[in-house]
Amino acid sequence: MAAKDKPNKLAFLSMPAPASYVAGLGRGASGFTTRSDIGPAREGPSAEVIAEAQARRGEEAEVDPEQFQDPDNEYGLFAGTTYEADDEEADRIYEQVDQAMDARRRARREARENEELAKHRAERPKIQQQFADLKRGLSVVTDEEWESIPEVGNLTRKKRKRDERSFVVSDSVIVGDRARTEYETSLDSRQQTMGGFETPAENGTITNFAEMSQARDKILSLKLDQVSGTATSTGLQTAIDPKGYLTSLDSVVLKTDAEIGDIKRARMLFDSLVKSNPKHSPGWIAAARLEEHAGRTVAARKMIKQGCEQCPKNEDVWLEAARLHNNDDAKVILADAVQHVGQSVRIWMAAADLEHDTKAKKRVLRKALEHIPNSVRLWKETVNLESSAVDARILLSRAVEVIPQSVELWLALARLETPDKAKAVLNKARKAVPTSHEIWIAAGRLLEQEAYAPEKTAEQRDKELGMVDKTIEAGVRELRRHQVLLTREQWLKEAERCENEGAIRTCEAIIKATIAMDVEEEDRLDTWTGDAEAAEAKGNIGAARAILAYALRVFPDKKSLWRKAADLEKARGTKESLNAILERAVHHCPQAEVLWLMWAKEKWLAGDVPAAREVLERAFVANSESEQIWLAAVKLEAENGELQVARELLVRARTVADTERIWMKSAVFERQQGQLDNALETLATAIKKYPKFAKLYMIQGQIHQQRKDHAAARTSYAAGIKACPKNVHLWILASRLEEVDGKSIKARALLDKARLANPGNDVLWAEAVGVEERSGGAAQAKTVLARGASCSSEFHLTASVHDADRCFVSSRHAGLQECPASGLLWSMAIWAEPRPTRKARSADALRKAGSDPWVLCSVARLFWAERKIEKARHWFERAVAANENPADTWGDIWAWWLKFERQHGVAEQQEEVIKKAASAEPRYGPTWQPIAKDVANTSKGAREILELVAGALH
Repeated sequence: MAAKDKPNKLAFLSMPAPASYVAGLGRGASGFTTRSDIGPAREGPSAEVIAEAQARRGEEAEVDPEQFQDPDNEYGLFAGTTYEADDEEADRIYEQVDQAMDARRRARREARENEELAKHRAERPKIQQQFADLKRGLSVVTDEEWESIPEVGNLTRKKRKRDERSFVVSDSVIVGDRARTEYETSLDSRQQTMGGFETPAENGTITNFAEMSQARDKILSLKLDQVSGTATSTGLQTAIDPKGYLTSLDSVVLKTDAEIGDIKRARMLFDSLVKSNPKHSPGWIAAARLEEHAGRTVAARKMIKQGCEQCPKNEDVWLEAARLHNNDDAKVILADAVQHVGQSVRIWMAAADLEHDTKAKKRVLRKALEHIPNSVRLWKETVNLESSAVDARILLSRAVEVIPQSVELWLALARLETPDKAKAVLNKARKAVPTSHEIWIAAGRLLEQEAYAPEKTAEQRDKELGMVDKTIEAGVRELRRHQVLLTREQWLKEAERCENEGAIRTCEAIIKATIAMDVEEEDRLDTWTGDAEAAEAKGNIGAARAILAYALRVFPDKKSLWRKAADLEKARGTKESLNAILERAVHHCPQAEVLWLMWAKEKWLAGDVPAAREVLERAFVANSESEQIWLAAVKLEAENGELQVARELLVRARTVADTERIWMKSAVFERQQGQLDNALETLATAIKKYPKFAKLYMIQGQIHQQRKDHAAARTSYAAGIKACPKNVHLWILASRLEEVDGKSIKARALLDKARLANPGNDVLWAEAVGVEERSGGAAQAKTVLARGASCSSEFHLTASVHDADRCFVSSRHAGLQECPASGLLWSMAIWAEPRPTRKARSADALRKAGSDPWVLCSVARLFWAERKIEKARHWFERAVAANENPADTWGDIWAWWLKFERQHGVAEQQEEVIKKAASAEPRYGPTWQPIAKDVANTSKGAREILELVAGALH
């Protein structure tokens, strides 16, 4: 019973195998399939049967996704069609559209990618960036602190197994090591028999090396004498030039095995090519050049000769044959060529080039003209060979009869004729070629040339110059009538070309006739202004002047256009042209104060003071309440010593214009003349009228400070701060007053209050640093600078470890979080660093405020200190060009540049810096303003102030 219930372990042998079972698969066996496994071969249902079955079931036929495949793949719907030129053009157009769309999106895509990359780097900075400040902090670690750092040990607390394996040393190593230091003290039997160290030959003789050396030298000398042609032992002399022997060796081209193999394969290919298609001329040329490259000139000539026989109508084959032969043989070849291709201009030109005699060249070219009379190139070459203008004129007359459509020949003939006959020639040319704009331009230039003849009067000249304008206008109309439509850009290029060739009036006429083409009415001003700026940038001043003149005729009341025209004349024109344009400007724009002031200033700079007064008087009539004109008149009188007149003008200005700036200038004028009581009275009245004008309090405080009345000055500054708490200069003057009075603590307190009232102001932080430096606390100054200029995560001053720690703890929320891009504070931070770390600090400053002039000036000074003169000069140029408005440049930077040129530059470079600074007229700077506003320097110009500031810098 127990045996019956026991399961049979071998029952699986009678079971069928699974469907995917493969015997022995676990041992690496692979299965196979036979015909008996899959049954007899039979054909599946056809496509029609499958379609009917799908239709009965209501299914849709499957669409082959590759039936609309690209025709280049040679299958699909269009597999049997021909890929024509239209298809190629369509594909090219679609490709251009795709490229244009991609270029349109590229800028935005790149900007987005850069923004995402910057955001990613900001969120996940590199480990190198995270530890940059700590690495810079290692500069203050002493040698003792570095040595006291403990060594890194095994901190895993795991016992490591020692490698205690041993190996058996070979016996040969032991024996060799033992015998390495032993010495042999006896001779073997062979050495004893032969006598020590002499080595016998096989036959018992001794080799004499001295005789072998002498024989070798004799053979070498004989060979050299034979080569040089001086062999006297044999009586023979060779034809080898000893001096040119080495040169000839250099000219030998040695080819490698690979090159030789390539030449052989190419030769086989070209042989097959010319045999299979003997009428294919490029094949013959390529085969000949291959032989030439291989150094087989004779074979190349034979090959190209066969090419000439097979392709006698191809000019390239004949030209190649002429090139491969010498001059005489080339003449014969080209003479044979003209029998077959007599209409080839290149063949005739090559034949003329082979002639060295001018007469022979003329003969060849005239023979060519008999065969090809309608070739412009042949006519031009023939005319160029003529040394007589009469003969050239005769040839050109015949040429234009044969080829009346050639504009070049008509213009060349007109240049050789007299002015009257040239007009007739151009009229004929205009009728023969009515679609040529070059002929009309040449006519205008001819009229301009006649107008400037020495014997013409001014009236005749103006009349004929007017004809230039009419001629160009008529030409534009005729060209438009004949459907010749040149764009504005093409006409502008023609005008610039005329100016470059000296035809200024023709250039102006072209611009006057075409500048308004294809321009919308609302875009005219911007378009013409851009055209004028582009022409000026290219150096085409006449074109720029003509564009602005036309724009001013259309927009006579545009002050900005008159200003551009005046600036152009001031930079590139004459004094007369500038005065003329300014006179027209104030006539059309009488309310434009800046134009009146420019005109008066130009008269004053020219030394014509009465004319400047007259201009200002006319300006008063048009702008009676203009503050700038009143002040310009006062400055003119004061500069010329008319102090009483200037004072009267100020009194009238306070009555008529009555502005805060006029009251301030009145007080400044009285102060400059030493009338301090009158100045204080004027200021008291002005403050009552304009209590929010901070400069009045400044001047009042400075006058009291000049009188040593510190209490009154303190009162003035306090009143000003109360009325204008946002003016940082009032706070600074009040702080400096306390500093002069010996109260540095109060000065610091004032600056702290100022920073609370004006957060994020870098000038106040810089003044706080200056207070600490002037009070003698260098460490405290560095701490304040760290707070004010850079207590961000990347800044670290090396005053001391404790100072830096205190800076970071107490001022975590100050610094560049308030003014992160302050170039002034970064500049001070650079110079607060020790010399070795200034370059690294300048790199940080350039990353944070790379376009600030103070940072650029500091980098220039660093290069100056390293004696890198050209780099320093380049960075000074960048510093003064950082501001768009030249008047906003810092006078201190100009002074640093001048000081640099005084030390390392020449006189021309120093004068150039002075001229640029005087032209820029700087107004700001920590050192510039106190010197420029000093009463003792009132009458000094920009040049003198620049010299004083350069001397005061250190």
